[in-house]
Amino acid sequence: MSMATRKGAQSPALHAADSHDLIRVHGARENNLKDVSIEIPKRRLTVFTGVSGSGKSSLVFDTIAAESQRLINETYSAFVQGFMPTLARPEVDVLEGLTTAIIVDQQRMGADPRSTVGTATDANAMLRILFSRLGQPHIGSPNAFSFNVPSVRASGAITVERGAKKTVKATFSRTGGMCPRCEGRGTVSDIDLTQLYDDSKSIAEGAFTIPGWKSDSWWTVRIYAESGFLDPDKPIRKYTKKEMHDFLYREPTKVKVEGVNFTYEGLIPKVQKSFLSKDKEALQPHIRAFVDRAVTFTACPECGGTRLSEGARSSKIKGINIADACAMQISDLADWVRGLDEPSPSSSSREYPMVAPLLTALLQTLDSFVEIGLGYLSLDRPSGTLSGGEAQRTKMIRHLGSSLTDTTYVFDEPTIGLHPHDIQRMNDLLLRLRDKGNTVLVVEHKPQTIAIADHVVDLGPGAGTAGGTVCFQGTVEGLRAGGTVTGRHLDDRAALKETVRTPTGTLEIRGATAHNLRNVDVDIPLGVLVVVTGVAGSGKSSLVHGSLVNGSGAAGGGVVSIDQGAIRGSRRSNPATYTGLLDPIRKAFAKANDVKPALFSANSEGACPECNGAGVIYTDLAMMAGVATTCEECEGKRFQASVLEYHLGGRDISEVLAMSVTEAEEFFGAGEARTPAAHRILDRLADVGLGYLTLGQPLTTLSGGERQRLKLATRMAEKGGVYVLDEPTTGLHLADVEQLLGLLDRLVDSGKSVIVIEHHQAVMAHADWIIDLGPGAGHDGGRIVFEGTPADLVAARSTLTGEHLAAYVGT
Repeated sequence: MSMATRKGAQSPALHAADSHDLIRVHGARENNLKDVSIEIPKRRLTVFTGVSGSGKSSLVFDTIAAESQRLINETYSAFVQGFMPTLARPEVDVLEGLTTAIIVDQQRMGADPRSTVGTATDANAMLRILFSRLGQPHIGSPNAFSFNVPSVRASGAITVERGAKKTVKATFSRTGGMCPRCEGRGTVSDIDLTQLYDDSKSIAEGAFTIPGWKSDSWWTVRIYAESGFLDPDKPIRKYTKKEMHDFLYREPTKVKVEGVNFTYEGLIPKVQKSFLSKDKEALQPHIRAFVDRAVTFTACPECGGTRLSEGARSSKIKGINIADACAMQISDLADWVRGLDEPSPSSSSREYPMVAPLLTALLQTLDSFVEIGLGYLSLDRPSGTLSGGEAQRTKMIRHLGSSLTDTTYVFDEPTIGLHPHDIQRMNDLLLRLRDKGNTVLVVEHKPQTIAIADHVVDLGPGAGTAGGTVCFQGTVEGLRAGGTVTGRHLDDRAALKETVRTPTGTLEIRGATAHNLRNVDVDIPLGVLVVVTGVAGSGKSSLVHGSLVNGSGAAGGGVVSIDQGAIRGSRRSNPATYTGLLDPIRKAFAKANDVKPALFSANSEGACPECNGAGVIYTDLAMMAGVATTCEECEGKRFQASVLEYHLGGRDISEVLAMSVTEAEEFFGAGEARTPAAHRILDRLADVGLGYLTLGQPLTTLSGGERQRLKLATRMAEKGGVYVLDEPTTGLHLADVEQLLGLLDRLVDSGKSVIVIEHHQAVMAHADWIIDLGPGAGHDGGRIVFEGTPADLVAARSTLTGEHLAAYVGT
């Protein structure tokens, strides 16, 4: 009997355990937060918004989620903690009511050559079990279908101590699925020897053309010259067959050079270990350019790029092997698995009852991919090729079927890379996580996602030092009436252009077939703002990057491509070092004081000797969390005291690095400190809306949107007739989009052609020309469904993009 029907029953008093329904934050000071105090309701969907750099990530990720993870790590033994990343306690006075935080961020998945969409989720593991049970012929355990497991055979003798000692002959074998030729990578590399050395010269004459290989280096050139295997004064083209083998392919061999032991090995394996075994994206730009020139990757001829051994490919279920299954579009694979789970035509019973639970679990995972808008991917897609938004949604897959409740899910702009048509599905997933009894915290700019929030926290009012305070918290309706920057711009709608620019020419793409493109022919107008759009997976990036950027050069001096690739940089890197701004600043200081420029680098001669120019001293406390303390010698300024005695325009180098871009732009624009080279770079930083950043702020503290715009400002200096931007509104607040549109207009008006891959309706409305791909994703896309002006697209409403753009502009 319920409490309501029990006669004379009083309403039960609230249980003490049910009173903990808030996450309380008091005195948060992480990064630019200014003593923020806030209460966030549990088991609700809370959206954090505000201009880029206002402190959203500092509050949600660096304070709430970071402290939750730190406290969980402390529950493990000291031994286990020694193997875990050390997390410092966030700068906050009080944090109460925390629950376990699960962070689903935009960090791209590792670019390991053996990591795929299937291995990054449970889908591949379940498929391997399925084929090991049902595949014909039967070839072995699930390992036999794994391209990460090599086949191993061994034999020998073992001694068994059982009474009298006996020696027993034993053999061991393990059947793995790895292709022996490419070792599970799917590609084999071929090295162009002409890029490694000039065979008309001898080693002594400087034959090597490999970056960083200097004639006085013991580890590279000297060991070849003095190993005794080669004549250093003989031109390489005159080497005998044996000398050539020793030069290129010799196995590692111990040699003694001038009394010191070294390991000599052939040039090919040495180059492979030095350059090819590393993540290409992590290499320095000039090294990456060398690898691009010297190495070609082709599909493995033995496995056809499937990564799997012949045995793994021979075992099939209903005519499909595991390589075929992984190559299918996930939506098609789900249909195939569904067919296995259905009763056979001849009877009402299932054909494979012994694996019914496995089929159900696999189907649930595959359907989650489709539901989340990733049905166009395949399980063999390398995880390193996923965009930030695709990677984030792939990580979500493992949480959708989770039995956990009362946890805190933290999302960083989950709608990135999503067409307006797909955003509603993402909203439904966020609400489903909330309805299971979880707290969902979302950092977001899109009005469609802000609209479904139970609670909104708006940070600002500005960015950087002008932000870091809570401007509003409450309902969405309250935000609209609140008068904050977000509230004022929430219902902004960009209008269609009354007149569009006239193209100055066209860029022809013919027969484009990259990925899912269907022999596409398209003429891209030059001298105007072109927006390429379509649902996620429709072929936008394949068309622009595959056919234009990586294809033949464009008119007017080539293509400058600004993609969403992550910025690589340590905690010593900052906007001044990344953009090259520090070089003219150092030279200006050196010229004004008649000293060496190296003195004004915190990574060179001018560095504080105590902290080596880091500004802080990191103390490793072994099993406990490490501690970073401000260097007492330089007081965090990073430079020697003697360097700070040199001034330019009345400021020392540490004071200049503490300036914001806006302050520095004024400082280097006139007077004694006038430095045109520095001023040009600062102008570009201000143009992309980064005027609030300080020159010396570590790159590791920048938000995703700030990093993208920093890259844009840097690449704008390059000479090129065509600029290609990949979703430049990523991480941009509604108020910042208007500034971005102004920047795009200035680029076009200066004579450039600008091509933008974008989902944001404001950018579409502002375009001179739209190319819409679709109609769907994967094999349902890859075709041009519309070419023309935004006004024509809205009038026709013949595509999903047209319908959403028409609704956006209110026609």
